[in-house]
Amino acid sequence: MRWDGQKLEHDADVLPGLELAGLVRTVRTPEFAGVTFHEIHARTALSHVPAASQVPFRWTVNPMRGCLHRCVYCFARGTHRYLDLDAGEDFDTQIVVKTNVADVLHVELQRPSWTREHVALGTNTDPYQRAEGRYRLMPGVIDALVGSGTPFSILTKGTLLRRDLPLLADADVSVSLAVSVAVLDDELQQRLEPGTPTARARLDLVRAIRDAGLPVHVMVAPVLPWLTDSTDHLDRLFAQVAQAGAQRATVLPLHLRPGAREWFTAWLERERPDLVAAYRRVYGDGSYAHREYRQWLTRRVAPLLARHGLDRPDGQAAGGLRWGRREALAHDAAAQVQPSLF
Repeated sequence: MRWDGQKLEHDADVLPGLELAGLVRTVRTPEFAGVTFHEIHARTALSHVPAASQVPFRWTVNPMRGCLHRCVYCFARGTHRYLDLDAGEDFDTQIVVKTNVADVLHVELQRPSWTREHVALGTNTDPYQRAEGRYRLMPGVIDALVGSGTPFSILTKGTLLRRDLPLLADADVSVSLAVSVAVLDDELQQRLEPGTPTARARLDLVRAIRDAGLPVHVMVAPVLPWLTDSTDHLDRLFAQVAQAGAQRATVLPLHLRPGAREWFTAWLERERPDLVAAYRRVYGDGSYAHREYRQWLTRRVAPLLARHGLDRPDGQAAGGLRWGRREALAHDAAAQVQPSLF
């Protein structure tokens, strides 16, 4: 990418929440119209997940905060409020980039106290969002993890992952990859996720991962009531996921945490006002769809997953591919971690 004509600023008032967190410079460029990048020197790269969390891992790495995918439902929107930024437009346009994340991670992983626990990437914002093409943070992150013998997983909607497949295929640690594909209709997908690659591009990424000899899990998430939960849509989606070579698919309903809830509700009122009352019935005042809807969705998808061979137990893959030790170890964590993303 060309960053000719980029504008640099050193105004601490640009990002109040980062005033004490290593802000180096603020960058704007024509290639990312309307977007501001706040480059920082992070003090830490590993983020510890509280023991009370239900996810099966205790460590994450997030090279960026905020996301150019601009998914209207993204659960992580609320985290931008910690930076004195809003969970709506700022989350989409004010991107914090930890330019030294790989160097800091390398140091942290070499400490004698590090016990090589599983590290998850893609649990907050996508490490392969479009800005990764400019900053190229992930090759260094992968190198640090592999060099220290640390198992890890990656969840992404970004086709930039394809660039790093040779690194991942050569890794001698447990690596698990998951691709999120939830909406087949291009027009609806671009309204919900205007900064993401199309479903077809992501399914091509699934094929590329399989061609590289790696197993791949597909997250059909989030499923949106009355928008993407019909039998016809799910059946067609599962068929294409299976054809692309995925071994498993996990289906999760929309999860609306504070921040995401307000932004998505505003989108719904603007785009589908006819569904506002129905969503209020399903979600009430909470973040999760009510139990009856979750149970109904489980009953709907179970036979469809079985029909397309996407309900295989861990360690068993389609097309004669079986996970080796390093793949099987991480697969269960990758399959379970993803509910935290939506």
